[in-house]
Amino acid sequence: MPEPLATYQFAVSGLWRTEHRASGPDGELGVLGIRRNAWGLVVGAQWQPAKGERLLVRRDPGLLRSQFSLWTEGREWLGSSLRWHFVRREVVLHTGSRPLRMLPLPGFTRGWTLQAPRTGEMARLEFPWLGRTTRIELYRKLEFELLLFSYFLGWQIRFESAWPGPAIDQDPTTVTAPPKGAA
Repeated sequence: MPEPLATYQFAVSGLWRTEHRASGPDGELGVLGIRRNAWGLVVGAQWQPAKGERLLVRRDPGLLRSQFSLWTEGREWLGSSLRWHFVRREVVLHTGSRPLRMLPLPGFTRGWTLQAPRTGEMARLEFPWLGRTTRIELYRKLEFELLLFSYFLGWQIRFESAWPGPAIDQDPTTVTAPPKGAA
């Protein structure tokens, strides 16, 4: 396993309207507030950074799980997520430039891994069995907004990652670029 480029911590407080305080290598980063409707369904979230632009996460209409989109306060779309199947535990993130996917961690570790198609594991989200602090290790360059979006999605389905995920079939050290002209 390569050394992480950065490590982030998210500390959760509250029960119904949870707040997730993020800290990173540079100190306090901001607060992610989760919004629920009257029945308890998560309908969105708002990221209030220590400095910078606020972000909004909202549930997209549809019947599929983990169907959310990420927006800036100025209504600029940054990404969306979709879970294609009710039983499979894979969440696909669309960012405009490249698709990413979230898969449960192998072994009996509660958490998710964020995978890129060619470079392999980009980040690892580990949720503890006891306690309310999440650790995120970043292995490749990734925008913090997408890391935050992945955390939001992974936190909602964190209990589904308790059962071991599939073995990751791609070793990022052996990935090579396709030959020029290959489709």
